[in-house]
Amino acid sequence: MTAVPLGSSAPIAGPITVAIVNARVWTGDPRRPWADAVAVRGGRLSLVGSSAEVRKLATPATRVIDARGALLAPGFIDSHVHFLAGGLRLGGVQLRSARTPEAFVERIRSHAATLSEGSWITGGDWDHERWGGELPSRAWIDAVAPAHPVWVHRLDGHMALANAAALRAAGITADTPDVAGGQIVRDAYGDPTGVLKDNAMRLVEDVRPSPSDAEADAALDAAMRHVAAQGVTSVHSMGAVSGTGSWEELDVYRRAHREGRLGTRIQAAVPLGNWPRLRDLVANEGRGDAWLRVGAVKGFVDGSLGSHTAAMLEPYTDAPDDRGLLVADEAELFAWQRDGDAAGLQLILHGIGDRAVRLQLDLFARIAAANGPRDRRWRIEHAQHLHPADIPRFAELGVIASMQPYHAIDDGRWADRVIGAERARLAWPTRALLDAGAMVAFGSDWFVAPPTPLEGIHAAVTRQTLDGANPGGWIPEQRIGVEDALRAYTSTAAFAEFAEHDKGMVRREMAADLVLIDRDLTRIAPNELREARILLTVVDGRIVYEHPSLESAR
Repeated sequence: MTAVPLGSSAPIAGPITVAIVNARVWTGDPRRPWADAVAVRGGRLSLVGSSAEVRKLATPATRVIDARGALLAPGFIDSHVHFLAGGLRLGGVQLRSARTPEAFVERIRSHAATLSEGSWITGGDWDHERWGGELPSRAWIDAVAPAHPVWVHRLDGHMALANAAALRAAGITADTPDVAGGQIVRDAYGDPTGVLKDNAMRLVEDVRPSPSDAEADAALDAAMRHVAAQGVTSVHSMGAVSGTGSWEELDVYRRAHREGRLGTRIQAAVPLGNWPRLRDLVANEGRGDAWLRVGAVKGFVDGSLGSHTAAMLEPYTDAPDDRGLLVADEAELFAWQRDGDAAGLQLILHGIGDRAVRLQLDLFARIAAANGPRDRRWRIEHAQHLHPADIPRFAELGVIASMQPYHAIDDGRWADRVIGAERARLAWPTRALLDAGAMVAFGSDWFVAPPTPLEGIHAAVTRQTLDGANPGGWIPEQRIGVEDALRAYTSTAAFAEFAEHDKGMVRREMAADLVLIDRDLTRIAPNELREARILLTVVDGRIVYEHPSLESAR
């Protein structure tokens, strides 16, 4: 096929498989921000233009969809998920909405009744702030699930509760020493309460049975169906909660790719400490393709705010002797990152507290000095709590802030109490980062938060906390506009995985990854954003989700 210049309006040759007309097409393309129809040929966009132009290309075999003024946008890219874990969580015990200890216990009791004896109870995503802040204990649940090891995570993934059976399986007793970069929570007598934080969680993760291939495949399929219904066409999967499980996940993705089962595009990161293994994989097999990309390593600097393990420059307001913790040794972090960067790998680092973010920015500066200039697209995941002096450094160092706006309206219910109102002014500082010239990519952190970009857009634009206590927005000066939020979920997210020339915009010849939303998000009141619904999701020209209300047109 003869290449057509990108600036041309000529359609790509060949039969049109899908046509969407009468839409408000937000292209994300600064050269042509709006259109009203698109034509899809196979997996690519053949024409972006008027409904009349597109209708002329339709054949009897073309699926023609009348959008009736709905918003068509590039498919959402979720820049931070734990994808396989999210799929597995769909079948685990659901504790996120438990508002009392009694509800927490009853859900575990009910779930245990559905399982065969000896099988593990996992999932959870509990939030102790919902019932006043008291951490759960194995004493709550030992009697209701005596025949099952229980291992249920807090919703941030940085703390989990084990019952007595799970502690026995892991060999954890009162004599078990604390773990560097983690904590075994103990009662007044020194006995483990069952709550383990950050690196201490590996003690149980190392003995918890891995899912079978069939279970993992089913979880991936469930995850892809789940995000398709939310308009998500690509994800950046940050791997397992712990250790080498990220490589096992990569095997699941590669198997699905070989079998032609991928319906979601995946960039898969692996643990930072394993960078030599990834270097060798890339050297032998390349960095993948538009369906499955590799080449990124993910590391942790600290923990989370909700677990009091985020590393802060000053003590926590509600715990004056506590500044959180670093989950890795600084010298080791630097060596891994310097060498991984020298091997051409992308560095993705988790940093939540202001101390952790500052340390990581310092490390990036040292690595740039050591290894010289190149297009790196470094990322700090979460970038939640920043010192004012560090905000301009993101743009100066070329660091992408990979943020999750839902976290702001969730943790914003209680963050002032934990870090104080003054530090909270730069909590999730999206507006400040954009104003300073930084690139901001959005994601969900699923399973930690729901993989729902429409909720994320509402959160970023309004900052209305989940408890309804901030109708004008929590820290309203950090609110952003709808188009800023759309770019963070599309073109900037594509840039964050080196894929901006292939996806992230509605532009002719780019991938036909699209989402149709029932109303124009740019023309409604911010409070109405939460009412928007996904009508259609298209990946590579294939419809992977369709709302029953959608109609075809001729």
